[in-house]
This record gives sequence, structure tokens and C-alpha cells, in this order.
Amino acid sequence: MSTPPPDSATVEGHPEAGSSEGAAPPAERIHVTRSRANPGGGNVQLEDAIPFRSRKPSWLKVPPPGGPVYREIKQMIDGEGLNTVCEEANCPNIGECWERGTATFMILGDVCTRRCGFCNVQTGKPSHNDPLEPARVAMQVKRLGLKHAVITSVDRDDLPDYGASAFVGVIRSIRAQAPDCKVEILTPDFRGQEMPLARVVHERPDVFNHNVETVPRLYPKARRGSKFLRSARVLRLAREMGEGEVITKSGLMVGLGEEFDEMVETFGILREHGVQILTVGQYLRPTVNHLPVVRYWHPEEFEALEKAAYEIGFESVAAGPLVRSSYHADESARKAAEAA
Repeated sequence: MSTPPPDSATVEGHPEAGSSEGAAPPAERIHVTRSRANPGGGNVQLEDAIPFRSRKPSWLKVPPPGGPVYREIKQMIDGEGLNTVCEEANCPNIGECWERGTATFMILGDVCTRRCGFCNVQTGKPSHNDPLEPARVAMQVKRLGLKHAVITSVDRDDLPDYGASAFVGVIRSIRAQAPDCKVEILTPDFRGQEMPLARVVHERPDVFNHNVETVPRLYPKARRGSKFLRSARVLRLAREMGEGEVITKSGLMVGLGEEFDEMVETFGILREHGVQILTVGQYLRPTVNHLPVVRYWHPEEFEALEKAAYEIGFESVAAGPLVRSSYHADESARKAAEAA
């Protein structure tokens, strides 16, 4: 589902998305079933795009996963029929993170109602409905002995509360079964509706994360069905609703055609909306049918982005070619909590 380009004056001035956004009735939900092989980005033609099968820079190469702890965790997760964004999104850090005994669980199934051109999660009309999923996730968190659990989900625009009740259930279940575990949630935008967001934040997750993914200019191409200022507003409301008890976090990718100054300007907007933790990583094209990579940013450029973000006032920043939203999430949360 596509959205028109944002009004340039609105984005440049970056006022709030408007109070009416939270109160407006949900837009008509239209579902177009598409497989991973047709995510909506492959038809974008860019003159300077890097060919899909070209050699990647040396700093993007990681050893394949397969250590003993990785195999044990995979067996446990697969045995419970659970999903992880580590696998669904082809995260390059899956080997390192799972060997450390950490994982990011993805609830509400593995079919998303939106069609972002960079994402490897399947798009279509979801049928997943598992009332026991929160308890099963919490049980695995306890079995794995996690000290910091990250819970995310696909977009579920087909549900009346956009999946908020599932997040509530998981947070409560983890608090009950693994009370010493920190809980970080990485949520959709809930279509900008305040009530689902309020229900989730009321449970006081330790970290509320919602990724804006890219700069405002690239939203019509990369994030169909989403709006940058709506996402920024969700982050601001989460910070306000959390009343200082919930750390807010967001993440972006580079490599889709953005400029350095655009990234820094976007950082500023996020900081103005109360975001405390920021992650920035390199976009890697999952398949030839996804959005092409315009260029690979050098590690020194990530260092410059990280420096600029700290100068703006973020309390914790992780920027690097292989950084992903949940990468070393426990360390980022601890750093932000100490700075608060």
C-alpha cells in the first residue's frame, strides 16, 4: 500500500504529525498477497545502483553461523514453533548474537501486512493466531537465561488493535516467568493510534523501540504504508506516556541513496521527539527483487555519523556497517539508563 510523498514544508519544519492523526479512524485495510520474491522494491531502477551479485566490501563479511550454542538455540526455538527476526530478516549478526545466548523473538507470525522494499519478511494476509504465544516466548526467555529479551513483530494492520495486545501479553509473561530479564520491544507504528500504544507503554517495557528505517525523502520508495512523522510522533508519545520509566530507541539504515546531511537532520528530528538510543547500519539487499543498494558506506563514515549523533544529544549510539537494531541491545540500554 503506497503513500504519497510527504509535504516538503512539513518535513523540513518537522512539526508534529498533528493531533488529529491519533484520533482519525483507521484507513481502509487493503491486503495484497505477495511472496518474499516480490516485496515491492525490485522494480525500482537506479542508475548508480550496485549490481546484486557484485562483491561486497571486506568490512561486510562475517563468518557463517554454526557454533554449538547457535545450534542449541535454533533447535529450542524451532522446537517451539517460534519466529525470530534474526532468521526472517537474514541478520548478519545471527551467529554472534546466538553464540552470546541472545535472540530477538518475532511475535504475531511471519507474514506482514505492509510491503517495505528492503525487508525480507513475507508480505500478505496473515492468518497467525496463537493465544499461547506470549507464554511460550516467555518460557524460552527463561530457558535461555536471557538478561535482556527483545520482542518485535510483523505489522498487523488487519487486527483491531494492530497487535498491541500481543505485546502486552509477552511483557506480562516475561515479567512473571523471568522477572530479572530486561524487556525491549520493537513495535510497528500502530497506524499512529494512541490507544494501542498507550496499552503497550502502560506495561512499562524497559526499552520502547520503533525504527524509522530511513530519511523522510525516501519513505515513498522504501516504506510503503508508513509515514516518517507518524513514526516520530509514536516515539514522542511513548516517551511521554512512559513518564521517564521507559527508554526510547530508533534505528536507520544507510545505502538507499540518502546523504550524510540528511541523516544528521533526521537524527535531529528524532532527538527532538525524545529518542534516547540510536542505531545506524548498512542496508544489505536480501534478494534481487528488493530495493537496490546505492552504495556501501565506509566504516569511517559510520564513525562520523556516530559522532554527529552524540553531539546532538543521544545517550547511546551504535553506528557501523553490521549494526542492527537489536545488536548489543543490552549494552545500549544500560548506557542510556546510566545517562538518564
